[in-house]
Parts: sequence; C-alpha cells; structure tokens
Amino acid sequence: MQLQQLASFVAVAETAHFTHAAERMRVAQPSLSKQIKALETELGARLFSRARGNVTLTPAGEALLPLARRMLADADTARREVAELAGLRRGRVRLGATPSLCAGLLADALARYHRDYPGIDLIVEEGGSRDLVGDLARGRLDLALIILPLHSSDPSLITEEILEESLVVASPAGPAAVKPNPRARYLRIEDLRGKPMVMFRRGYDLREATLAACRQAGFEPRFAVEGGEMDAVLRFVEAGLGVAVVPSMVLDGRPGLAGVPLAPPGLRRTIALAHRKDVEPTRAAQAFRATLLSYLSEAAEQGSLPQGVGLAGLAME
Repeated sequence: MQLQQLASFVAVAETAHFTHAAERMRVAQPSLSKQIKALETELGARLFSRARGNVTLTPAGEALLPLARRMLADADTARREVAELAGLRRGRVRLGATPSLCAGLLADALARYHRDYPGIDLIVEEGGSRDLVGDLARGRLDLALIILPLHSSDPSLITEEILEESLVVASPAGPAAVKPNPRARYLRIEDLRGKPMVMFRRGYDLREATLAACRQAGFEPRFAVEGGEMDAVLRFVEAGLGVAVVPSMVLDGRPGLAGVPLAPPGLRRTIALAHRKDVEPTRAAQAFRATLLSYLSEAAEQGSLPQGVGLAGLAME
C-alpha cells in the first residue's frame, strides 16, 4: 500500500469523479485509475461503485477513507517534522480554536509566535469545540483550543487545562440593556425565562450549556433567532433581537454590548489545549504551546486578561 495510492483514493472519494481527481493529483486519468485498481487488488475489495457515471464509496471504501486521511496527515506531519530539524526555520502549525478565542486572546499570542518563528506557517481553523475534536482525531489539526468536558469518548486525545472563563448575559448597551435586581450584581438563569434569546448553531458547546442551564431551572428558552456563529450572534444582540449567554472575553472592544454576570456559581467553562495521544506534536507545535502558555502567564501577572478569565491547570505552573 503506497501513500500515492491512498492520496489518489482520497481524491476520488472527495470529488466523486475520476477525471476531477486526476486533475487535482496532476496525473493522467489512466494512471490514477491504475493506482486505484492496484489498491483494490492489494486490499482484496472494491473501493468504489461505478454505476451510470456516478462514483460512490462501497462499504470497504467508507471504512478505508478516515484511515487513509489519517495516514496521509501523519505522513505529512513526519515530513514537516524532519524539515523542522533545521531549527524551526520552516514548518507549519495547524491550530483549531473556538470563535470566542479567535476574537479574543488568540490574536496576540499568534502575533508573538509569528515574531519569534517567522518561517512557520500558521493555519487557524475556527469552529465549535465538538467539530475541532473531530478534526484533531482525523489528523487535520496539530493542536486545538477546546472546551471541557469533552462530549466524546475518543481516548486518543490529550487535554491540558489552561483557562477558566465566566459566561455572561449579553444585551444591547444603553437603555435596552438587561439589568439585574437593583440589590444584586448578577442575573439568575431564571431571569431569562420568557426573554427572546439569540442562540448559537447546533454543535456549539455554548448552545448546549445554555439549554441545559435553562432546563435545569425548569423552562425552555424562547429563541428569537438561532443558528449563528459567534460574530453573528453578537451582532444580532447589538441589533436588539434578544439576549445571549456568551463568554465574558468576547465583549472586550464592543461598546454596543453590555454584559451581566450570572449569579454564583453561575456558568463557567474550562478551555484546554488538546492534541492527539498517538502522534507527538511537531517541534513547531510544541513551540506554539510554549509561546501560548508564556503569553497567558504574563497577561495574568500584568492583569491584562479579559474580565472573567483566569488561569487554570498548566497555565498556572
């Protein structure tokens, strides 16, 4: 089984077309077809069903596809790791992060890393925590900043707690802002009963945490609009469509929004840095981890972490 055969197989699977796959691989179609045939012969099973011009995966092909993607990702990581032995003058870090982190702390940490290692390519994948966990497991990311606890039984990931953050109720600033009882500084989850809410799309941990808290308080939240990413949710709240439960850090630099903490113990979440257990992070990825932890530690000492955000676990060491 050759890596070129696996790459050709993945290309056909993703394009569902032999000609388009050959163009992607920059080979002649007969050559690509020959590679697929050789792979099928070696495995002793057909990988594609070809009927009436349609190319679909057989059950054997469906079983092979995630394994082939992981093997190709691991081979690419190995090539880059060898190249990095020149002293981190070349390489790549594929980092996954939730939208709240991309909009908050991550930019400054990335800037510091780029300054120290200008030859390393930085690729940032923004997504919900559950999506990022899947991308890590499939070898599409080197590291990911995700939310704990994991909603996955996949034992192949190592997680390191680095931050804890509070969740707040965001509403439009000014007269329309949601305010707590004059005697309190907090809102209770029960105070959101009947209020129109802006809700994240499915797959966001914030969505699940908010729904769980409301249901534990004995009510179903009323959605004014749902299905947005972080920036869209914040813009919808600014426009007065409803309130939203969001991380406190995303309100920095948004004067059009007001945030009120939830009553103790409120809603908090833990941010962790994760990587695959069965693949040692590349030197470039290890250097990013060290840069990120150093940046967070300095920010905490200087009191420049966003309100409601504190160090946890390894970041405190």
